[in-house]
Amino acid sequence: PLSARPQPKMAGAGRVWRVGAMLLPPAWRLRAPRRAFGTAAGRGGSNGSGRLVLGAAFALGGGAGLCLAARQRLREHSAAELPAGSLQLTLYQYKTCPFCSKVRAFLDYHGLPYEIVEVNPIMRKEIKFSSYRKVPILLANAGSTLQLNDSSVIISAIKTYLISRRNSLEEIVSFYPPVKTMTEQGKEVLEYENKYWLMLDEKETKRVYPVKEVRVEEMKWRKWADDWLVHLISPNVYRTPKEALASFDYIVREGKFGTLEGLFAKYVGAVAMFFVSKRLKKRHQLRDDVREDLYEAVNEWVKAVGRNRLFMGGNQPNLADLAVYGVLRVMEGLEAFDDMMVHTNIQPWYQRMEEVIQK
Repeated sequence: PLSARPQPKMAGAGRVWRVGAMLLPPAWRLRAPRRAFGTAAGRGGSNGSGRLVLGAAFALGGGAGLCLAARQRLREHSAAELPAGSLQLTLYQYKTCPFCSKVRAFLDYHGLPYEIVEVNPIMRKEIKFSSYRKVPILLANAGSTLQLNDSSVIISAIKTYLISRRNSLEEIVSFYPPVKTMTEQGKEVLEYENKYWLMLDEKETKRVYPVKEVRVEEMKWRKWADDWLVHLISPNVYRTPKEALASFDYIVREGKFGTLEGLFAKYVGAVAMFFVSKRLKKRHQLRDDVREDLYEAVNEWVKAVGRNRLFMGGNQPNLADLAVYGVLRVMEGLEAFDDMMVHTNIQPWYQRMEEVIQK
C-alpha cells in the first residue's frame, strides 16, 4: 500500500508525489515503469485462482481493465480548503479507474479536500455498506451524510452545490434520480437522469454560462467522454500481449501476491485481458489498429477546443475539460499514452491542464 499526497516541490511543470521516501515526477515525462489500468465497475470473478485473476482484471464496466488491489486508506489534501466542517468528502475508488480519475480531477481543480478509500477489486469490503457496487462512490457530509453514485452525477451535484448555496446538498442530489433501464443485451442497469445538468436558477445559469451554446457544448463533450472516449482506453492499453503483460507486471509487483499467485495472475491475467480487449474492440466497432481510433478521438477533442482557447472553458477548464483529462490521465506511464502524445496534437492542452490543476 502506498501513502501519497501532493508536495509543494515540483519537477518541471509536473506534480511531484511523495511515495514512501521517493519523489516521483509524472510518469509520461520520464518514462516511469508501466502501470495498470482500472475501470469504473468492480465485479467478482470465479472461485479459487480464477477469482484471483478475474477479481484483479475483469472489472467490467465502461472501461473494462485492471484494478490495483490496494487496501490502504489514502489521504489527499489540496492547498485551498473550505471552511471547517462545511463539506466533508470521502471518495471510494480504484486508483486507475477513468471515472474515478474524472472525479479526482474535478475535486483537485476546485481545491476541495477529500479522503480516498482504495477499494479492493476482489472482495470490495470497503463498500459493503452500499447496495450500489460500482465505484466511484462519494460520501458527502454537509450536515448529514449522503451517498453520491456515478462520476457525472457526483461532479454535477457538487458543482451545483459550490455555485448555489441556496439549496441543501440533499435537495440537489434529489434532482438526479436513478432509473432502471435495459441494455440491448437484456441486462438491467441503473442510469441517472439529468446527470450532465447543473441545477441552477436563471441568474446563476447566466453567470456560469453567458450564452446557451456554452452549456450545450460542455454537456455534449462530457457525454462524449463517458460514451466514447472511455471505451477506447482498454482496447489500447491491452492492444498487444506485450502491453497487457506490462500492465500485469505492475499490478503483481505493487499488489500483495504470493510467488505462485503472482506468476499465475501476471501471465494468465495478461492473456485474458488481451482477449477481452479484442471483444471490446468488436463491441464498439473499432478499427483493427485501435490506436487510430484513439488518435482520431483525441484530435477531434483538440479541434473542438480550437486554437483561440486555452481550454474548452476559455481561460479556465470547464467540466468537459476535466472529464477528458481525467479519462486520458489513467494511461500515463503506458505505451498507449506515449504514442498518443507523439501522434496527436493533445500535448499542449494536456500540459495546460496539469499546470492549472496543480495551482
